[in-house]
Parts: sequence; structure tokens; C-alpha cells
Amino acid sequence: MSSPSSVSTEGTTTHFGRQSIPSSTKSSRVASVFSSVATSYDTMNDLMSLGLHRLWKDRFVTSLSPGSSSPSTPWTMLDVAGGTGDIAFRLLDQATLLKNDQSSRVIVSDINPAMLAVGQKRALLTPYAKTSPPRLEWLEADAEALPPDKVPDETVDLYTVAFGIRNFTSPVRALAEAYRILKPGGVFACLEFSQVSNRLFNALYKRWSFSAIPMMGQLVAGDRDSYQYLVESIERFPGQRDWETMIKGAGFLVPRKEGEEGEGRGWENLMGGVAAIHKGVKPLR
Repeated sequence: MSSPSSVSTEGTTTHFGRQSIPSSTKSSRVASVFSSVATSYDTMNDLMSLGLHRLWKDRFVTSLSPGSSSPSTPWTMLDVAGGTGDIAFRLLDQATLLKNDQSSRVIVSDINPAMLAVGQKRALLTPYAKTSPPRLEWLEADAEALPPDKVPDETVDLYTVAFGIRNFTSPVRALAEAYRILKPGGVFACLEFSQVSNRLFNALYKRWSFSAIPMMGQLVAGDRDSYQYLVESIERFPGQRDWETMIKGAGFLVPRKEGEEGEGRGWENLMGGVAAIHKGVKPLR
């Protein structure tokens, strides 16, 4: 099933940080970045989030109330760009501990085999490593073209992506795929770096991002260029309101949340907008 809104024709160029590159090359260049940082992924996120990414991921997953209270209707969840398992493990923990859900499962999808290898190694330290039937599955796939034989139409209850969608060549195509595979009433949920609302804090955060993070990437991981790209990719990603509009454009209904000044908004800012949680619901027929 396709999204009710047509996907716009993609141009021949796209951004890679601040560079303009052929669209056909972005996937391989992003893959190179994440292959480089896979073994230092937590360090990368600590630098990018000032050490808060673990709390943000906890908040993200808690806000979704994942899992089923009925053994007869277990959930299928898909975590995209989730190779290291950070979100998948949290989803299963929440479902198991809060809903006594022993059956819901997570498919962890990532285009990068190095990231998936990190997650599979970490999974061995969790209670979900050898369950029968499996509660964790690992899928090497492009989020913009998920294999229909592995993720058929309208088979997923919850689609999550955390700190990944800004690196896609076409977030619009990824949204269309999310719409295709979600059941009616299923939820698309995204945690991503975003735009800081306070001018002074934004200036300080950008100074930290563009000067300190690449330098620390060089010192900690021996890789300045990858960290430079990751910082630049945040600046190029749509702000909260524009991203909400894109989610709606893919056909999703966006839950409204009362903003700080009483206005309705479809996202939750974290740390003043350093990151934001967005959700969309596939309409019921």
C-alpha cells in the first residue's frame, strides 16, 4: 500500500552535511561514516547530545507505551536505523516489565552491517538473545525501500527511528515506506536532533557543535571528518514545524500537544529543542 500523498520527484543532488553531492552517492558515503563510528557509537552520541541521549531514548520509548497487554495480539515493532539495538532493547524492556508482554517482537533494521554487528553482540547480554520464538530479528535493509517479503504491507504496529532519519537520502521516501508497512492505527515515532528555540542557547550549542565535537571526535575516535558531517547533518535537517508538515504530507495524523504558550504542536522538544520527538498515526479505515 502506498501513501495517499504522492512522493515528490527526487532531484539528482542532495546534501551531505554542507556539501552538495549526487543523490546516488549519499547512501554509500553515510555508510562509510557509520562504519567508521560503529564501535564508538555511544561516544559519538555522548558528544552530540552532551551525554543526554540515554535519557532522551528512555523518554522516547516510555512515551510510546510499547507492547500488548493481551498475549493473543502481540505487537510487531520495527526499529529503523537501529543497528546497535539501543531502542529495540528499551522497547522490549518496557513491554516485558510494564505489560508482562512476553510475545511482542522487534525487527531491527539498518543499512549498515557494521552497526548491526554491534547490536547483535550487545543482544547477547540481554534476556532476548535466545528466546523462542525470537523476539529480536536483524535486517540489513534500506529504510527507503524495505523488502516487501521481510516487511509486508500493514504488518507493523510501531515504527521507530532514533537519530537516523536525518542521514537518509530521502526522508520523504522513508516516510512513505513507514506508511506502507504500518497497520491502520499504527504509530510512526521519530527521535531526532532538531532546532533550539532559545537564541542564546542556540548560539552556545552551535559553537560547541561545530568547534568542540569534531575536535573531540579526532581525539577520542581518531575521526574528525565523520563527526564534522554528523554535526552538519543536524543543521540541514528540517526544523520541528517543517518536519511535522512532512509527516502529515505522508498521510499520517499528528497528535497535538499543548505548547509552552498554549498553542497546539505536534512534537515534544527535549532540552529546548536540541532534540525532538515526533509521532504520526496511520488513519483507521
